[in-house]
Amino acid sequence: MHVQFLGAARQVTGSSYLLELPGRRLLIDCGMFQERRFLSRNWEPFEFDPASLDAVLLTHAHLDHCGLVPKLVRDGYRGPVWCTGPSVEIAEIVMEDAGRIQEEDARYKAKRYRKEQREAKHPIAALYTADDARRAAQRLRPIPRDGVLKLSEKITATFRDAGHVLGSASITLEVDGPQGKRRLLFSGDIGQHDKPLIPDPVSVARADVVVMESTYGDREHREAGDIPSQLEAVINAASERGGNVVVPTFAIERSQELLFHLAELVRQKRIPRVPVFLDSPMAINVTEVFMRHREHLDAETRGRLERGDNPLEFPGLFLSRSHQQSRSINGLKGTAVILAGSGMCTGGRIKHHLLHNIGRAEATLLFVGYQSPDTLGGQIVRGDAEVRIFGKMREVRAQVKQIHGLSAHADRADLLRWLDAVQPPPGQVFLTHGEEAVAERLAAELRETRGLNVAVPDYRSAEAL
Repeated sequence: MHVQFLGAARQVTGSSYLLELPGRRLLIDCGMFQERRFLSRNWEPFEFDPASLDAVLLTHAHLDHCGLVPKLVRDGYRGPVWCTGPSVEIAEIVMEDAGRIQEEDARYKAKRYRKEQREAKHPIAALYTADDARRAAQRLRPIPRDGVLKLSEKITATFRDAGHVLGSASITLEVDGPQGKRRLLFSGDIGQHDKPLIPDPVSVARADVVVMESTYGDREHREAGDIPSQLEAVINAASERGGNVVVPTFAIERSQELLFHLAELVRQKRIPRVPVFLDSPMAINVTEVFMRHREHLDAETRGRLERGDNPLEFPGLFLSRSHQQSRSINGLKGTAVILAGSGMCTGGRIKHHLLHNIGRAEATLLFVGYQSPDTLGGQIVRGDAEVRIFGKMREVRAQVKQIHGLSAHADRADLLRWLDAVQPPPGQVFLTHGEEAVAERLAAELRETRGLNVAVPDYRSAEAL
């Protein structure tokens, strides 16, 4: 038995693991690379023949975990893509949106090059189209309601709630191999405890090998302070200056959690009655998935919904589906809170809002989660004086703020808590889905304090299981 690390290895995005197991060839996740210096990997041929796979298992529907499924299907994969019920719906939304954005970006880039009368260094084309994404969505299959999926007589997959986003799961593969039964645990992305809307991560009791994410493996979210108070301070200060608050946000979970906190601040009259725009058709669609899959929400949220109290609605909230509605936002006077994707500013409507606000001293750019250093969001957060937006350098004059506690990712303490629940301790731990320095620091701590055998695998490296 072997695993090959085809993404999220000494980096954050592109999660993908190829498993060679008795009688089965499986892929855990098939994510898109989003860091600027790794974007070319999205265009490279797969390391394997897609037609040779027996099944694909998705931990959840974030783009860096499912974003290359349309390419996989276009290149020959014809098997099932298994995931939880909410992930089936969300992955369909995410993939189609990604295909549409890539088509739009390719058209815009071609138009810009024609206008500037210069030739592109590389062919201008979409990585895949919205039609490719729709065809890929036909491969999606919901796992059984008990979370247990029998892949063969020798292999069973169990999906347990990871507490990261709606429908997210950690996957345990129980494999009856030549040396007996082995349990392989893939964490997916692990969430924080005591977050609104969704349940806490479920601990996994036993595993021989653990592949665990390490995004925030060297820091604590709780040191950032109270989230509602931070939001309150940013919005009130922006209102006094008469500027907008522009929030790059992920459509899945982050948008919904922000709406939850903003609704509470409005109800408690802690912020002025300023318009709040959810300018993301994808986030709007995902919010509707929340309402259709109430069984995957936490007990408190289910109780509120049963009483007719929707925690994601409040006066002053506007849902912007059309491009016309999106464009009209930038013509408004006074302060508005604008939530738009993508979360790391790599594409989508947020780039247009940045274009209109980044040069305004009265505006605030509020980042509410991890920003990979190679992305536009990462460049703004680290304090670059100028950044490139739509092919031109733009001066950053807006205020830049960041709130870490909203992250859907577990911090160091939560990661240790999750891993410590595996008893007896696993014989091998692989740390993925984290910047190289962060993963190495967490690996060193696990070796020193837990005595674990920990490795930080290289991209495309293979390991025996």
